[in-house]
Parts: sequence; structure tokens; C-alpha cells
Amino acid sequence: METLYKKITDALVNDGYIIIEDALGSELSQNLLHLAQQENNYKEAGISSSDALHLDKQRRRDKIVWLDEDGGAISEFLLFTEGLREHLNRSLYLGLSYYEAHFAHYENGDFYEKHLDSFKNSKNRVVTTVYYLNEEWLNEDGGELIVYDKDDNFITKILPEQNTLVVFMSEEFPHSVAPTKKDRYSIAGWYRIDKR
Repeated sequence: METLYKKITDALVNDGYIIIEDALGSELSQNLLHLAQQENNYKEAGISSSDALHLDKQRRRDKIVWLDEDGGAISEFLLFTEGLREHLNRSLYLGLSYYEAHFAHYENGDFYEKHLDSFKNSKNRVVTTVYYLNEEWLNEDGGELIVYDKDDNFITKILPEQNTLVVFMSEEFPHSVAPTKKDRYSIAGWYRIDKR
């Protein structure tokens, strides 16, 4: 894992983001997909515009469920993210205090408008991760993550293919999720510097 942690760290320093295909092993991503598909506690995701969280289906239509240790695949994923947190703190002195993550489920037609992951006037989320769980995803299935720079210039479009990991600096890269044409599953997570 140290090699992968170093690869991510170097990319964050040099480019601010990285896209890694075949990141964590197909068995883990397959097990996480099954858990995401079987989950029955999804709630509509909100938008934070200040101190309040509210629903806005014109901007965001996915459903989420927050992750917690399960002694299985979720714990294995969270062990990876904890190792990355420690590596980033050792290498870059970011002071990341913890990691939070949720399953995200987009159904046919769901999308998320362009946004930043760090809330306005609040430097809490520092590094974002997105880990994709979808098998056999095609271009025509939609649901791509579209990433921009701070000046709103297009950088890249990422298919949400199984076992692809995207990591980027939360305050640097506005991004959106294009409308999906079939069920789309991922784990979205953030390294934070505030207290839990």
C-alpha cells in the first residue's frame, strides 16, 4: 500500500488530483458493490449553502448512506483510507483529523450540478476521494464525473468504472456528475481538519 499512498501523495503535490484504475483489488470493489446494492437506508442527499443543510433536487438527486465499520469490506476500505490519511499527514503535514464517507446511489436520470466539496467560509474538507463500484460501465451509460479547474476550464471526464479511485484537493476542483442512465454506485469521502 505504501507505493499507492506515495503515488497519490506525489500527484496531489504536482497536479492536485489523481485517477487510478484497478486501485484496490477487484474482490474488495465487488464486495462493496454488493453491500451498496443491498443497502436499504439510503436518504436523499442535501446541499449545504451555509450552516443549514437542505434538499434541492434541481441541483442534486443522489441518495446516500454514511459508512461505519462493519468488520468486513467497509472496514477494509476504511483501513486503506486511514493509512492514506496517516501518509498524507506524515508527508504533507496536512493535519487531517479524520475521514468520513458514504455510499452514493444515482438512479436513472440522477445528477449533481457543479460544486466544490469544501463549504463556503469553512475550511473543513481538505482532500476528496471517490471510489467507483460499477461493473461494465459504458460511455452511453452517462454518470461521468466531470472535473474543472478553479477558472472553470474543463480538465477531464471520468467514467465511474469499478475499482477506479479518484483523489483531489477539495478546494481546488469544482466538479459535477452527469445524468446517469442506469444505477450508479460509489463511495464519496473526505479527509477533514475539524473535530469529528
